[in-house]
Amino acid sequence: MKELPEINTSFGDLYRTLHEPIRTKLLLTGIELGIFNQLSEPNEFEAVSKAIDTHPENTRRFLDGLAVCDLVTKKNGRYQNTGIAQEFLVKGSPAYLGDFLEYAYQWSVPALENMTALVRDGPPPAPEIDAASEDVWVAGARVTANYQRAGMGQFVAKIISGLPEFPTLKRMLDLGGGPGVIGMAIVGAHPDMKGVVFDQPAVVRVAESVIREQEMEDRMTVLGGNYMQDPIGEGYDLVWASATLNFAKQDMDLVVKKIYDALNPGGVFVSLSDGLTHEGTKPRDMALGMVSTALMGLDMGLNQGFIAESMLRCGFQSVRSQTVDVIMGPWELDIGRKAQIQEDR
Repeated sequence: MKELPEINTSFGDLYRTLHEPIRTKLLLTGIELGIFNQLSEPNEFEAVSKAIDTHPENTRRFLDGLAVCDLVTKKNGRYQNTGIAQEFLVKGSPAYLGDFLEYAYQWSVPALENMTALVRDGPPPAPEIDAASEDVWVAGARVTANYQRAGMGQFVAKIISGLPEFPTLKRMLDLGGGPGVIGMAIVGAHPDMKGVVFDQPAVVRVAESVIREQEMEDRMTVLGGNYMQDPIGEGYDLVWASATLNFAKQDMDLVVKKIYDALNPGGVFVSLSDGLTHEGTKPRDMALGMVSTALMGLDMGLNQGFIAESMLRCGFQSVRSQTVDVIMGPWELDIGRKAQIQEDR
């Protein structure tokens, strides 16, 4: 008899990986069907099926799948949202993230559908980004507003309000701020600071509508442009940039120097961004989320220390960096301070 091979590890993780797409599809299908709106209170599958016009028995099986994923509970045959589903997956709720999750997933679809071909043949030709993607960026800004409301704005406002300079800050810039909710959260934490949201012209029109919704017209304005090419304003005491400097990866010093010049003496530049380690392969969730777009030719991941080193090259007197746990995992927080009295450079 031929001996069986000696096994030194378990293949359990490999097998469980096959279940991840099922969890993703259960979540996205639940969002598409609006099923979580039926489960704020305990409900039977027949009533859910009737409300959303679906096959009764497969609705029960589907709800069981959501219960497996801890998105709903099942007790005595009745289903109800868990806390996370009730908070973020009920359409119309203040922190509804269904549209954002669907939008974020779409960035992965091309690579998921064609991964073998992409590995064999390489990425497709680069699209005409500026002309073709305006609607994409506007849609992204709209769905990102609730993402920023759903914890990120509050998290960032706490960080910024903890800076020793915070009480003296008068004017801030939310660079690449999209809908601008994070900038509004920062300004709202201060008694009289005013802020500017800078992003592409089509995107800042979304920011303008969000500013009106938040009733912050007296404290927030917008400025449209491409920060790689256009002026970003001046006279700021604080510049905040969150997950946007990836677009400046090839010209980071150019953009960071522009930020430096836009700050008043003693001003502060704070960046929150990915910080890849282990030769670009960790942290796991961050690095994994970048694989699809990288295979499509959009490799924008930033290594830990990349932005901080640029800050030092561009004249910031001091830079302090730390890894912070945000909602999506560990990110890099870099704080650059401009000297109070500028020396000739």
